[in-house]
Amino acid sequence: MLIASDLKKDLSGEPLFKGISFKLEARDRMTLSGRNGAGKTTLLRMLAGEESIDGGELVFAKGAKVKLHDQRPPRDRDISLRDYILAGAPEMLELEERLAGLEAQMAGGDYEQATLNAYADTQAAFDLAGGYTWRDQALSTLHGLGFNKPELLDRKLETFSGGELTRASLARALAGSPDLLLLDEPTNHLDIASLEWLESHLVSLNAAIVVVAHDRWFLEAIGTSVLELEAGRAKFFPGTWHAWRKEKAARELALGRAIEKQQAEIDKLEKFVTRFRAGTRARQAQSRAKQLGKIEKLERDPRDREGLAFAFKPPARSGRVVFEFSDGHMQIGERVLLDGGELWLERGEHVTLVGPNGAGKTTLIETLAGARPFADDGSDARDATGRALATPVQAVAVDGGPVVTGKLSTGHNVKVGFLSQHAESLGAGNARTVLEAAVKRTGLPPGQARALLGSFLFSGEDAEKSLEGLSGGERQRLQLAILVQSGANVLILDEPTNHLDIDSREALEDALSRFEGSLILISHDRALLDAVGTRTIALEDQALRSYVGGWPEYLRVRAEREAARAEAKPRPARTARANSKSPAPPKASKLEAQIEAAEEELAGVERELVEGWSAEAAERYDAAKAKVDRLYAKYEQVTS
Repeated sequence: MLIASDLKKDLSGEPLFKGISFKLEARDRMTLSGRNGAGKTTLLRMLAGEESIDGGELVFAKGAKVKLHDQRPPRDRDISLRDYILAGAPEMLELEERLAGLEAQMAGGDYEQATLNAYADTQAAFDLAGGYTWRDQALSTLHGLGFNKPELLDRKLETFSGGELTRASLARALAGSPDLLLLDEPTNHLDIASLEWLESHLVSLNAAIVVVAHDRWFLEAIGTSVLELEAGRAKFFPGTWHAWRKEKAARELALGRAIEKQQAEIDKLEKFVTRFRAGTRARQAQSRAKQLGKIEKLERDPRDREGLAFAFKPPARSGRVVFEFSDGHMQIGERVLLDGGELWLERGEHVTLVGPNGAGKTTLIETLAGARPFADDGSDARDATGRALATPVQAVAVDGGPVVTGKLSTGHNVKVGFLSQHAESLGAGNARTVLEAAVKRTGLPPGQARALLGSFLFSGEDAEKSLEGLSGGERQRLQLAILVQSGANVLILDEPTNHLDIDSREALEDALSRFEGSLILISHDRALLDAVGTRTIALEDQALRSYVGGWPEYLRVRAEREAARAEAKPRPARTARANSKSPAPPKASKLEAQIEAAEEELAGVERELVEGWSAEAAERYDAAKAKVDRLYAKYEQVTS
């Protein structure tokens, strides 16, 4: 699909990288690794033809379709979601337009052989590229990325949130059936269900893929190779992301040993030169001095020292039960998110809270943390042991959001530290800079606040940065610094890895794993869930379900439950309708007929594949199978 030879890129006259070479074939999925600013996004845009190449050469397969998804929002917001997605396949729109033009010519009496041949060739190309089902196939990517309601297709882009537009951009890139797919942070704004769908979809594509992402689980699931950008150079590694990490760690360890060995040799030579610069061994000293001058010193990239490293202080001991939330009810408008929910947290437990986007996870933990305003939070009555009695909770809707009611008990000596994914309160108390925010939020004197900030990569002038100008990653590191200093024995964290690079995520993972207090964590970073959680609570089907054993146990139980549901899945059949006492709804009857026709079509393509495989037949099989699955999904919605 692509051969890159000795690529070079300059920024403002300074070299960003040079000497980058690699090749990609169909089904290769190369992940890019490197620090922020190493040039990963720039390289993607060079491959997409959106950035100039200052040296080297790019050679693409003839006719290769290249699609780029990045974090830039759509320019035109005055079009529907449907039209935005379909515009990601301009080749199909062009073929449709060409067919319509030729049909109009023939309807007007043009039956010249050239016209007939052009029509036949265009129809064949159209059928090979997906045919009349291409629109359904293109729009099906939306369902996998969380756009589950048909009415969303006709909404204008301007009515969607930034996160929704990012997901729409990803769906558009996938809809074009690309030969080379370039993805810059495709996991942003995806819940776990959408992440799992995306992983499966990318692995199934007969395309070459280049990915930049900070989600370690995702990188391991899809990657077949790694291109490491470091210090302006590139190193290609054929293998999974995890295998590359092990190789890189071994390489860094070997470099450290080589540096130590070389430095010992340099020290030895310098001592000899200093000692014998004059006298009978002066000639030997001069020879050693020349030898010193020829040594090319081994050095680490200076940025290697810039790493996030921190630990939480040993927290004060709380009561055995930290929280007990019962009779929980959460509702937004007429839609019920939670009914009769129960949640508890014990001392030292690390609980992860999972569920789809929009399920109410953030609202729930904001209620537990006291971060949402209450209409009536009851009294602070306590029993003889000092434990707070259950008090009624009624959280006020914020900006039309959900309302939460229930009973909440808080244990003895509980001190909560809450990290919001939005970081709205950093400027509290009229703080204008990073240092001012740290001083006001922690109570530390400026000198100690600077020392704290240095551990979170705010050294020197960085501590004087304006809060308004901070990047997402910088705001998250500042929030973590304040949280560490809080001395909380209960941490409630909402997407703490947002905007953090992989090294910072691993530092956070290490700190949370060693935290001795209690923890409630919401995250789409499954590597973090796997490393930190000891119990998983899923907000699903309007209930809170607890799974002891953490993320792997939750995956196992969920898979078993889905398998059981699949076995019990109702299949519409003529015999079932004939024996039914009550007729099926008209819409369901229509869907049953469509399902039967689609299954017959699928069976026909299956027989064709048995007789002899071809790429064209395989594509038609995929399209027919996707059509059957979509019809079954519609049937289940109607009959339920």
